[in-house]
Amino acid sequence: MGKQRLTISVLLGLIFACSGLAGAPARAGNATLETAIVVDPLNGVTLGGYDAVSYFTDGAPLPGRPEFDFYWNGVPWYFSSAANRDAFARAPELYAPLFGGHGVMSLSRGYLSAGNPRLFLIMAGRLFLFHSQGNRDAFLGAPRDAYKAAEQQWTVLLPTLIRSAH
Repeated sequence: MGKQRLTISVLLGLIFACSGLAGAPARAGNATLETAIVVDPLNGVTLGGYDAVSYFTDGAPLPGRPEFDFYWNGVPWYFSSAANRDAFARAPELYAPLFGGHGVMSLSRGYLSAGNPRLFLIMAGRLFLFHSQGNRDAFLGAPRDAYKAAEQQWTVLLPTLIRSAH
């Protein structure tokens, strides 16, 4: 299964790179895509307390620990080690999930839902979260179209999240 996940990630990375979708996160006005970050309502931490760097280094989310926390964009992130915390601190935009951790497929359909930190894909070197396995499967059916739709919807929905936060 790990090899299949790696193959899918590599193929999707190539699709996104060739289509011009890879690279820096898109912007809505002056706000980056990570402005409205999903925070777990039970523990107040992003990614449900999982280590954002571990998705890339271990191929799966590892539980973070409070003693290795880092605040970025006003919210706490936990890491499994000081090394992962420091890597994130040097380049958080590389490790943070796109669309602030909202489910990519839900977003492509025009609504916000918190992404499940255990349902993810790494594509074009970025972390994408999904609300459900069905949404992840649907995304894999047409990743380029779903990503483009999510990006368009995000530019519409992000300002409402920013307004409601103030």
